[in-house]
Amino acid sequence: MRRSFLLIIAGVLAFAGGLGLQVYSADSSAIGAWDDLPALRLPDLEGKPRQLDEWRGKILVLNFWATWCPPCRKEIPEFVALQQQYGSQGLQFVGIAIDAVEPVAEYAKMSNINYPMLIAGDAGMALAGQWGNQVGAVPFTVVIAPDGQVLARHPGELSRAELLAIIQPVLEQGT
Repeated sequence: MRRSFLLIIAGVLAFAGGLGLQVYSADSSAIGAWDDLPALRLPDLEGKPRQLDEWRGKILVLNFWATWCPPCRKEIPEFVALQQQYGSQGLQFVGIAIDAVEPVAEYAKMSNINYPMLIAGDAGMALAGQWGNQVGAVPFTVVIAPDGQVLARHPGELSRAELLAIIQPVLEQGT
C-alpha cells in the first residue's frame, strides 16, 4: 500500500514538473496583452470584416457609440480632429456603432469621420460589457496602448482634455 502511495506521489510530481517545463519553455513573445483582449470581429461600413489585430502596435481608441446618442455625437468632432492631428504618430480611433449600417453611414459622411466605423448593431452593448462597460453607458471608450495594455475605460462622454491626458504620455514615448 505504501509503495502504491509513493508511485502516485511520484507520478503527480512528474506531471506537475512536466507542466512547469512546458509553461517555462513556451515562447513568451507570442503571449501578451493583445492576446488577452476580448475578441473583436465586426463589419465596417462596406461590410468588410475587421479585426482588432489590424491596429496592433497603435494607440487604439475604441469608442462604442450610437447615432441616437447626443453625448456620442458631441464627442465625435474632437475624435475626428485628434485622429487628424495624431494619426501619423500612431493614434487610431475605431468607432463601434450600436446601430444599423444605414444611419451610421449617413452620419459618418455628414460628419466627415476619418476613422473606421464598425457595425455592432444590437450586440454592441454586450460587446461593450466584455470590454468593461459595467454600467451600460453610451458612449463608452476604451484606450489601448501599442503593447495591448488597457490604459483607460471611460463610460460617458470623453472630453479632448481627458483623452489627451491618457494618450499624451504614450505619444511622447514614441517620439
